[in-house]
Amino acid sequence: MSSRVLSSLSPLLPPSPPLFFFVGAAILLLLLFLLVCSPARGSLPSLPSLPLLGSLPWMGGGLPPHLLFSELGHRYGPVFSLLLGPHLSVVLNRHQEAREVLLQRGREFAGRPFMVTTDLLTRGGKDIAFSDFSPLWKLHRRLVHNSFSLFGEGSGRLQDIVLSSVDDLCVELLSGGGRGFDPSPAVTRAVTNVVCTLVFSSTYRHGDTELQEVMRYNDGIVQTIAGGGLVDIYPWMKVFPNRCLRTLKDCITVRDRLLSRKLEEHKASLNDGPPRDLLDALLQGQGEGVQQEGGGITDDHVLMTAAEAFGAGVETTSTTLLWILAYLVHHPPVQRRVQAELDKQVGERPVCVSDRSRLPYLECVINEGMRIRPVSPVLIPHTAMTDSSIGGHPVGRGTRVLVNMWAIHHDPEHWDKPDLFNPDRFLDDRGQRVTPPCFMPFGAGPRVCVGESLARLELFLFLSSLLQRMSFKLPDGASPPNLQGRLGVVLQPLPYKVVVTPTEGWEGGAK
Repeated sequence: MSSRVLSSLSPLLPPSPPLFFFVGAAILLLLLFLLVCSPARGSLPSLPSLPLLGSLPWMGGGLPPHLLFSELGHRYGPVFSLLLGPHLSVVLNRHQEAREVLLQRGREFAGRPFMVTTDLLTRGGKDIAFSDFSPLWKLHRRLVHNSFSLFGEGSGRLQDIVLSSVDDLCVELLSGGGRGFDPSPAVTRAVTNVVCTLVFSSTYRHGDTELQEVMRYNDGIVQTIAGGGLVDIYPWMKVFPNRCLRTLKDCITVRDRLLSRKLEEHKASLNDGPPRDLLDALLQGQGEGVQQEGGGITDDHVLMTAAEAFGAGVETTSTTLLWILAYLVHHPPVQRRVQAELDKQVGERPVCVSDRSRLPYLECVINEGMRIRPVSPVLIPHTAMTDSSIGGHPVGRGTRVLVNMWAIHHDPEHWDKPDLFNPDRFLDDRGQRVTPPCFMPFGAGPRVCVGESLARLELFLFLSSLLQRMSFKLPDGASPPNLQGRLGVVLQPLPYKVVVTPTEGWEGGAK
C-alpha cells in the first residue's frame, strides 16, 4: 500500500498507542501467566498448572508414573501436589505419609475416584478394588474375605490345588530338554489354572480351549486398560473413537459371557453343603445385608468378584514369580542358598504350607522380589472422603492420593543400596525374618489387598516347589534378563529365556 493511501486513511485509524500501553499490557500478561501457572492451592509444594490441562505439560519426558513421581520428588519433596487435568492429586513418595493415609487415617482416605476404564471393567463399581467406600462395599468385602478364608492357611485346599498345578508346570518346564525358552507362558497358565479351580472348580490341561479363552481375555484386559489414559482424566473424551477402549470392551464381553455361564451353572447346582469354590461361597452369602443402603450383594457383585480374582490373582502372582526367577538367574548364589535351605528343612518330600516357618530365607527372597519390583508401583488412587490432612498439610475432600510404592521401596533412607537384590535385608542378626514398616507390597489399612494371604501362600508354594525340583540358569551365551520392566496394569518383566535342569531325584518333575 502506497504512503499516499496510508496518509489518506490516517484520520480513520486510532492514534499510535503510547509506550506505557505496551509496558502495561506486558505486565498484565505476566501477572495472568503467573496466576494461571501458579501451583495448586494449599500448603503443599505443587507443580505449576494450566486451565484444563492442569500439570500435564510439566509431566512429559516419557517416564512411567512411578519413575516420574520419584524424579519430581527430588525437586518438590517427598509429598507434593499436582493437577491431573481438573483433578487435584497428592503424591506420596515416603512411607511415613503413606502409613498415615493408609493406616492412621485409613477411613478418611478410603474412597476411590471415578474412572471410565474401571467403571467399564467393574459394571459400575461392583468389585472390591475399584469400588468406592460405602456400607455396601464393607459388606461385600467381608463376604469376599470370609470366602477366601475357606482356602487359607490351615484348610489344605489351596495347597492341594497349587501342588497339583505345580506338578503339571514342572513337567512342562522340564520338557525343554536343556534348551533355552521363555518361562512366562507356562507360569501364567499354571497360575491361571489355580485361579480357575479356586473360583469355579474348573481344572484345565495345557491347550484346553476354555483355558486359552480365559488367558486371552485376561491378557487383553491387562494390556489395554492402562491405555485408557486421557479418558480417565477427561471422561467426556469417551465419545471419541478410542481403540484401547474398544478392545477393552470386547475383552470384557468375552469375560462376562464365560463367567455368566459359570455363575448360572453354580446357581443351578447350589445346595446347603460346604461351598465347592469361591462362586459357591459368594452365592451362599449373597442374601446377607439385603437391608443395607444401596441394596444387597447382587449377581453383578458376585460376577465382578470372580472377574477380579482373575485380574488381580493371575497377573500379580505370575508377574511376581517371573520377576523372582529373573533375579535368581542374575544371582545364582541366592538360588543355591534357597535350595540348600529346602534340602535341609524339607528334603525329598513335597513342600507343604506348614514348612513356611522353617524356610525363612525363601520367604525373604519372596519379600525382596516384591520390594525391588512391586507389581503395582503406584497403588490404585485413594480419595479423601472428608476434609483431612497429610503430614500436617490440609487436604480437601475429593482430593486424589497417589501412593508411590516404588519410591517407598527404593528409599535410600530406609533401604541400604535399594537397587541391589539382597534378601538378607529381611533377616535380623539371629537369622529371623523381619518386616520393616516401610514394606507394604499389598497396601495397608481398610483398602489392603483382600487376597494378600492367598497370594502369599501361592507364591510360597510355587517358588519352593520349583526350586526344590529344578534349577534355573541362562542359556549359553545369552545376556541376563533385562530388569527394567514394562508398565501396564502391573510392572512386568521383559521376556527372557532360561534353561531348566532337574535337581537330583526330580528328573520327571515329580516324585
